[in-house]
Amino acid sequence: MVPVLAIIIFLAGLGYGGYRYYRLNRLLHKTEAELEATTTELTGRVQALEAALTETAAQKTELDSALAAEQGKAATLGEEVVKITDKVQTLEKLTQTDPELLKKYSRVYFLSEHYTPEALSSIDTEYIVPVGRALQFHTKALPFLADLLDDAADDGLALRIASAYRSFQEQKTLKSTYTVTYGTGANKFSADQGYSEHQLGTTVDFATKTIQWASAKFEPTPEYKWLTENAYKYGFVLSYPKNNTYYKFEPWHWRFVGIDLARDLHQDNKHLYDIDQREIDKYLLTIFD
Repeated sequence: MVPVLAIIIFLAGLGYGGYRYYRLNRLLHKTEAELEATTTELTGRVQALEAALTETAAQKTELDSALAAEQGKAATLGEEVVKITDKVQTLEKLTQTDPELLKKYSRVYFLSEHYTPEALSSIDTEYIVPVGRALQFHTKALPFLADLLDDAADDGLALRIASAYRSFQEQKTLKSTYTVTYGTGANKFSADQGYSEHQLGTTVDFATKTIQWASAKFEPTPEYKWLTENAYKYGFVLSYPKNNTYYKFEPWHWRFVGIDLARDLHQDNKHLYDIDQREIDKYLLTIFD
């Protein structure tokens, strides 16, 4: 027979175990509820964060598009600024360049008695004939002429200058002298005052040590041949070639028009008076480059 004390102890242990089970079960349910609530809250936060992230990404995309658009506008504006700056510089350069320098004279355009080049400088007397004379040339064009003369000398040629700048009055006096001597025949080789390229200060009459004046004898010389092959490299062109409609052939008469125009005329086998004045004017901007 089981002692009463043992039964009491068993029952007490059983009751305590049931109580512990009850307490643990309640704690488990409470923990599960708290965990579920926490999970629900975290899920809500995650969803909110995802929504915020999605919205932020959309805003970023929108901002990127706006930035790209503004950058495009800025680039376009920059290009316009460059174009405007170039135009301003071009206009400024043109305003500082004598517009008469590339005009066709010789009975086409007229230079008044008040016209003089913006600046004139003396040509090296070493290259002037007859010896002892003083001649002037356009200051900005003189370096090109000096290079031409020096290079011709380096090639063993005796290229000289018999005439350069002539004022309106000097041309008038010269033409009067020719008219007295040759009558109306002077019109075949001498321009009236105001129509002479010499008044521009960018034209010279070439000669040699032995042919010291403007002469048809200059044509068969090696100096003339050298000019026909090389003068364009220095910006010079022959004004009155054979069969021109203005004056008789003048192998000695050469005019500075700038390297770009001289080169293009040489390549196209054309002369200044062969092309339209509007085409010529396009070269004014670079005449001294």
